[in-house]
Parts: sequence; C-alpha cells; structure tokens
Amino acid sequence: MSGTLGERLRAARVERGWTLREVEARSGVRNAHLSQIESGAIERPDTGLLWTLAGIYELDFADLMTLAGRTVSASNQQAPHRRSLAGAALRALDDLTPAQQEEALAFMDALRRSGGAGRSRKLGSDHRNKPKGADT
Repeated sequence: MSGTLGERLRAARVERGWTLREVEARSGVRNAHLSQIESGAIERPDTGLLWTLAGIYELDFADLMTLAGRTVSASNQQAPHRRSLAGAALRALDDLTPAQQEEALAFMDALRRSGGAGRSRKLGSDHRNKPKGADT
C-alpha cells in the first residue's frame, strides 16, 4: 500500500473505467466531494464514507483507514482479541442495509468521540427495547 488515500481511490475508480458521476450514482456521495478526496483537498473523510468506498471499489477497509490517518491504536495492536472483535463488527455491518450501516457507523463515531462515557455496562441479550427498571 503506497501513495495517498486520494491516489488509491482514483486508481481504483480509473481501473474500473468509472467517472466520478458513476461513483456518485453507486455510492450516493456527491461527485464534487469524491473529487476533493481524490485531489487530497479532503484527507480524512468520515469512516462511513470510507466503508462505502471500500465496498464499491472492493478495497481493504483497514488500508483506507490507514491512508486516511485513522490508524489502529497501540492497545489494539497489542490485543489480538480486540482486533477480532472489530473484525466481527465490520462483518456484521455487511448484513445491514446501507442506511443501517450509516446509522451504526455514526453511532460508533459518536461513542468514540465521547470516550464511551456512560456505556460501561456490558449489553446482554436482554437489553433490546427494555426500559430501565423493567427487570420484573
């Protein structure tokens, strides 16, 4: 993997013979935004957009994340079980609709930004749609 994120995405698009408008039609991302990413004007697009483009271009999502400067933390590099959990989450996203994928990625991004505050309890199988205090 070499070059910039924009160069990698442009190469993938050109390899397929697609115009920016064709990628827009496939991804729902405006061609002007795609052009800014390819030119390097936008170096760190959001995670959901990277996920979408990885799927469309059949590229490795982790490689795109690295090119966008979103590297794996040192704690994840030292903990293989954490990487496999992240991989399981990414595989689970494949089972969702594109709209659900965007919603899940937005939630994960918000959770990451908040530092996970207030989310210390583990969610078990009984957490779905159950109001607090409804254990009886």
